[in-house]
Amino acid sequence: MAGVSGCVKYSMFIFNFLFWLCGIAILAVAIWIRVSKDGQEILSSEGFSTNAYIAVDILIAVGATIMILGFLGCCGAIKESRCMLLLFFIALSLILLLQVAAGILGAALISESENFLNETLYQNVELLSGTDSTAKAFQKALTEFQKQFKCCGLVNGPSDWGDNFQSQSESCECSDTSDSSCILYEGNYVYKEPCISFIIKLLKTHILIIIGIAFGLAFIEIFGMIFSMVLFCQIGSK
Repeated sequence: MAGVSGCVKYSMFIFNFLFWLCGIAILAVAIWIRVSKDGQEILSSEGFSTNAYIAVDILIAVGATIMILGFLGCCGAIKESRCMLLLFFIALSLILLLQVAAGILGAALISESENFLNETLYQNVELLSGTDSTAKAFQKALTEFQKQFKCCGLVNGPSDWGDNFQSQSESCECSDTSDSSCILYEGNYVYKEPCISFIIKLLKTHILIIIGIAFGLAFIEIFGMIFSMVLFCQIGSK
């Protein structure tokens, strides 16, 4: 009867040991952020909301899950435990299925999220011409965005700023007045393209990055599942 391949066995161990170390690193960083004084200052600083705490809690759960899976894989490989290898295979299969389901759902919601973003941005146009504290906070955020991405206004261009244009025009002024992307508006050369197109582009870019990470993780998970099943079958045929 065939024995257990040393190459498969130790490859499985090394793969899961690295997997386990990644879990420890994620868990350690997430817990440090959650409980340390410095971490609390970061999460409580301006620009962070309760969503930051939720994200850290999710990282703790992810790190713990990766640690458990890495432990099952390592012990299953070294001890040649079919039970641990089977649990490892089932856990990875469930995670992979959840990723596929999330990917399908995400793809179906891309167009809906873009429509929702469009509606939200159109509703926020009025904030650019407002004078209350909420409007000023939104205007401050948009001026920073205009400087970085060389756009002006939110949906319709510089006219979105209304009476506030002169006080906010510096953030969307063109450095090169001969640039075709610039227009003359109320005596100032500014970028004619509204920021909505850049915001939607950023959304799509981030979605593609997430999809890329998901595919990379799926490849690693399939790799681990193959190793575990090969080792599982070899142990059973000894």
